[in-house]
Amino acid sequence: MIIEQGVVDKVSGQKASVRVEKSSACASCQSRDSCHEASGKDMIIEVANNLGAGKGDRIEISIPSGSFLLLSILVYLLPVAALIGGAVLGGAVGGAFAINPTFASIAGGCLGMGIAFYALKRLDRSARAQRGLRPRMTRILLRSDLPYPGKDQE
Repeated sequence: MIIEQGVVDKVSGQKASVRVEKSSACASCQSRDSCHEASGKDMIIEVANNLGAGKGDRIEISIPSGSFLLLSILVYLLPVAALIGGAVLGGAVGGAFAINPTFASIAGGCLGMGIAFYALKRLDRSARAQRGLRPRMTRILLRSDLPYPGKDQE
């Protein structure tokens, strides 16, 4: 289970936007540039507010390690596999139809990556609907100074 801490920025309905501070693990992560770690910006994550957290509350969020690993493999491996598969298939099809094999490989690789990114976009929409793949609020560590959770929130 991957566990991080954050501060609730905004509560709207049953959802909370949480600003997650960078942990020490972020400094050694190979993907830190893609999530703006180098710029010093915190990540904003939207989670279900099933604990009734209010704006300013420090909370703990978690995501199952298996889900995180599966999604990471898909995001990193699927486009590369699609690029290689599309290039090989494009070269074979190009040779069969007397098209320049280099051009056919490039076109096949681009087409394969386009299909992979479209599939990832569709997967992202379905993953948001599945509770097991989303980060969730596990506990409230420190309540803010607001008298009760619904007051003065935007």
